[in-house]
Amino acid sequence: MSILVLWIRAFLFTQIVEVPIYRRALESTKRSSLQRTLLAFGASAITHPFVWFVFPRLIQSSYLWMAVAAETFAVLVEGVFLALFGLRQAFLWSMLANAASLGLGLLSREIFGVP
Repeated sequence: MSILVLWIRAFLFTQIVEVPIYRRALESTKRSSLQRTLLAFGASAITHPFVWFVFPRLIQSSYLWMAVAAETFAVLVEGVFLALFGLRQAFLWSMLANAASLGLGLLSREIFGVP
């Protein structure tokens, strides 16, 4: 299976997990449902390609250190992105969303072999 297909599957999985969390968080911003959905989708859409395609090439020493660096990057960038749109406690929400998608993704891979 190509790396692009693997990435698309992981990206969709991430969105399925993170979008509802971010939508819930964004309720406090009083934005419309569509705006909350677009912001929620955009948060991980801007980081996911870097996590998948850039960090494995940047940090080749160990999977653990690469994953820690990539997830830290995702939490920080998504937190800044959401804070710019008025989300209070954006970094806590970003940590929650990313921990959920990482944890469920690893569990799903262990049990089902995907994403």
